[in-house]
Amino acid sequence: MSNDISDRDKKDWQKFISNSDKLPDKDSVVENKIYQKARSIDLHGYTLNDANKTIEQFINKAHKEKITKLIVVTGKGLHSQNEKDPYVSKDLGILKHSVPEFIKNNSEIMKKIHTIENASIEDGGSGAFYIYLKKNK
Repeated sequence: MSNDISDRDKKDWQKFISNSDKLPDKDSVVENKIYQKARSIDLHGYTLNDANKTIEQFINKAHKEKITKLIVVTGKGLHSQNEKDPYVSKDLGILKHSVPEFIKNNSEIMKKIHTIENASIEDGGSGAFYIYLKKNK
């Protein structure tokens, strides 16, 4: 390896030194970017009552911590035992349907939520959903 500097490198260096443009300040650029903080929770195996209590606590805590995106995994209800119980709704007993319904019917929780959307396949597809929280002031 040679210690000699090529003419091209010298020209590039001179051009860089003589340039009056300021280099961007990486620290200030990073501060201006809005990063989406995300958390996830998996409710597989929870009873309906436990899932509703847990999701309410999870949303409240995430909102306080200024989290903006929640990934809620409920499963698809394929292994649900609700079909055996004649006193339980076949759909609303399944967490996939009942947890979003519980959230939508809870006005205190909904004050903190911007939107609820279906999850992408990478995050659980039809067995999961996203909750986008409003900014905590």
